[in-house]
Amino acid sequence: MLIIDNARLHYGAAEALRGVSLEAEPATITCILGRNGVGKTSLMRAIVGHHPLTSGTIRFNGEVFARRPAYDRARAGIGFVPQGREIFPLLTVRENLQTGYAGLPRSERHIPDTVFELFPVLKDMLNRRGGDLSGGQQQQLAIGRALVTRPKLLALDEPTEGIQPSIIKDIGRALTFLRDEFGMAILLVEQYLDFCRGLADSVSILDRGVVVHQGVAEDLDRPEVRAHLTV
Repeated sequence: MLIIDNARLHYGAAEALRGVSLEAEPATITCILGRNGVGKTSLMRAIVGHHPLTSGTIRFNGEVFARRPAYDRARAGIGFVPQGREIFPLLTVRENLQTGYAGLPRSERHIPDTVFELFPVLKDMLNRRGGDLSGGQQQQLAIGRALVTRPKLLALDEPTEGIQPSIIKDIGRALTFLRDEFGMAILLVEQYLDFCRGLADSVSILDRGVVVHQGVAEDLDRPEVRAHLTV
């Protein structure tokens, strides 16, 4: 599905990624962990096409993406939920969801029932402005918008940040459902260790732009692995 090989990324003279390699497989939740500022968001930006790699390769379904633009990657099947949600506050919930139509053929320009099955509150608030929703509801909206694009890979950047525990559980159940029922590949950047421990099939830990550990989620119980995550 997604194969990243020896990815390097610079912001000017600063090197954010230093030879990162990892994979995200279908029907698998892969969690990327690490302290603040170690390159997790930079990796996401490279995957979805918001910032080009300096060197290395990103392959998705056998295609080398190189410098393909973000909209092209979305059409290829990569859905993205950015950090901070980035919904449109003055658009209604319905209109926010409909922004996911852009890369779809006309026959698929409708909101899938799955969005409302996973997040029923969105159906109840279709005519409410996005800015009037709570932070947790906006996060559900951001995930729903990504699902409208019919992704094969769903990439989420810290979806639990600033979210109340009840909605974190809803998000966890939704991601598990998408993996188990649709065989979706899910790539999840997180800092909430227990969320990843209970959800992920595999984990990768970044430190200063380098992968310092890869393994199963149960590895997070090991003190030497947790040491990479402590301040």
